[in-house]
Amino acid sequence: MQDGRTGLSQSTIAILVFDIDGVVRDVGNSYRRALADTVEQFTAGAYRPTPVDIDILKGEGIWNNDWEGSCELVYRYFERQGTGRSQIALDYDVVVQFFQSRYRGADPDHWTGYICDEPLLMSPSYLQALTEAGVVWGFFSGATRGSATFVLEKRLELRSPILVAMEDAPGKPDPTGLHDTMRQLEARHDLPAALPVIYAGDTVADMQTVVKARSQDPSRAWVGVGILPPHVLQPADYAQRYGESLREAGASLVLDQVQALTVETIRRLPQASRADLT
Repeated sequence: MQDGRTGLSQSTIAILVFDIDGVVRDVGNSYRRALADTVEQFTAGAYRPTPVDIDILKGEGIWNNDWEGSCELVYRYFERQGTGRSQIALDYDVVVQFFQSRYRGADPDHWTGYICDEPLLMSPSYLQALTEAGVVWGFFSGATRGSATFVLEKRLELRSPILVAMEDAPGKPDPTGLHDTMRQLEARHDLPAALPVIYAGDTVADMQTVVKARSQDPSRAWVGVGILPPHVLQPADYAQRYGESLREAGASLVLDQVQALTVETIRRLPQASRADLT
């Protein structure tokens, strides 16, 4: 197991922060499936959002929380039927409970839900190669701490990685969590000030988070790298449109898989970002 410290190069070149859903793990058949199940449940089976419906919602940049996104799609369905939001008896806690019963499973102590079958999009050897090249890494995600820890520590076998999760910071695109992750990495590794920070994420909100972080602290390079989540890769024209939405939101680079973010690419990114800002 590793925590990002073993084998760290004496010369750190960048801080790399990863989103988790759609970047570290494929949630197309887990979180997104649970979201669709939830909307279907609370519209009495009348509406099940498609993957494109969910992408359109998330493309608005404010629905990073899938519980809130589920509620929003339920409200919008009934509004299309002529029913106002005030007339809809939707209990947020009940929505969350149903969502979690699908995603984690019925037993809160022994998870058996969709989370157990999420394909990994990143390997421990990739993270180790980053460490050996002088890239310090951590995670900032809108997932719950329990869900994020499950994939990082149980699936990837990382040892106490730096993680800022849903419970730890305001939702994206608020950059507080990204700043917190950066500061924790600086403290753990005793890093010099003003190293470039790269954030790899798969949504418009992720890229907007980088833009807001840059506006709050222009003393360093903040670089957004868009990662295409697996469910958008086909057809090719949809992948292109999705990538364009990430660029419009602030991505300096868009890749179709996180491990394509190589050390060589990381070395070039801060210089490219600074050039874009001048």
